[in-house]
Amino acid sequence: MQIIFKNIKGDRLIWAIVALLAILSFLPVYSAASNLAYKGSDGSTFGFFIKHFVHLFLGLSIMYGVHKLPYRYFKGLSLVMFPVVLVLLGVTMLQGTTIDGANASRWIQIPIVGMSFQTSTLASVVLMVYIARYMSKMEDKVITFKGSILPLWLPVFFVLALILPANFSTAAIMFLMVLMLVFLGGYPFKYLMVIIGSGVLVLVLFVLAAKAFPDAMPNRVDTWMSRVESFSDNEVTEADYQIEKAKIAIASGGIQGMGPGKSMQKNFLPQSSSDFIFAIIIEEYGLIGGFVLMALYMWLLFRIVIVAQKSDTVFGKLLVLGVGLPIVFQALINMAVAVELFPVTGQTLPLISSGGTSIWMTCMAFGIILSVSARREEIKEQEDMEDNPLEILSETI
Repeated sequence: MQIIFKNIKGDRLIWAIVALLAILSFLPVYSAASNLAYKGSDGSTFGFFIKHFVHLFLGLSIMYGVHKLPYRYFKGLSLVMFPVVLVLLGVTMLQGTTIDGANASRWIQIPIVGMSFQTSTLASVVLMVYIARYMSKMEDKVITFKGSILPLWLPVFFVLALILPANFSTAAIMFLMVLMLVFLGGYPFKYLMVIIGSGVLVLVLFVLAAKAFPDAMPNRVDTWMSRVESFSDNEVTEADYQIEKAKIAIASGGIQGMGPGKSMQKNFLPQSSSDFIFAIIIEEYGLIGGFVLMALYMWLLFRIVIVAQKSDTVFGKLLVLGVGLPIVFQALINMAVAVELFPVTGQTLPLISSGGTSIWMTCMAFGIILSVSARREEIKEQEDMEDNPLEILSETI
């Protein structure tokens, strides 16, 4: 154990928060899995517990391995991985998987192991690293709209266009995070307005084309529109079944909750262990549990900003913000959906919800953040040794 702690670098508080979130996830996932177990053949929840443990173990292993890499390597890796991501997204979309006539091509099967992988989560991390690289390269240069179209916005367009037909919420969140990152990187605000207008125009044209030619390509436009309409009209429809059950779970939890494993609504919520696990947490652990969980994510946001502020390069600052802020943003969206502040989006609660791809990519993002933090620690140690000649002599001996 001491060897492991000795080799762990980077912000210790981020390590602690990630580990705490992972540990806290076991009880609600194990409890919420009873619904899935009931539908299964043997009715046992232990298999889901083991599966979640394996996902977290692999995720933390990815986090450890990535954080050992010098973060400057991610500049080149983003260029190498970008074509791979486009191919994976293309293969995913061309699978033609549909549910009730709507595009549901979000996962691909990993050969041999037989596990599914959601390619958009990998695309999100790679895209944010790519943009951090571009904006850091333009630090001392004059940014023009025409000059940024090909190297910056065309890659963004391709990624979002491949994700949009099957997963509007993910595409929308990625677009918002891209706008945030380029703004923080110094991209001119007047050009951002043009990009936002262009994005809205492309979305409108896509929706109109999908409505005019519904058989041309399976899409989820009708699903998006029904969710938004039912949310804005405050009408109870079949599409609102999950959110209504989530509200009942939250109301039943009260201040202290019903106790671990005593949730009733987990038996009725189809996505109780993933998209709506926050509602199950409040039902079992009350508002106290919900506020503790929210406080952990806010603490995580604080540490992400601190690591970014202390980074020694512009690339490091943008890299930390680019891969870190979407995690907290996704968590807040998941919680907002559970309390009906947002329409249903299908976004999971990072490190808490069950699901392999989300956990793995979240841990990869944290590994990148810790890599930047570890570099800062190395620089500080070198500065301390330069200020103390006796330490240099002891190292030499």
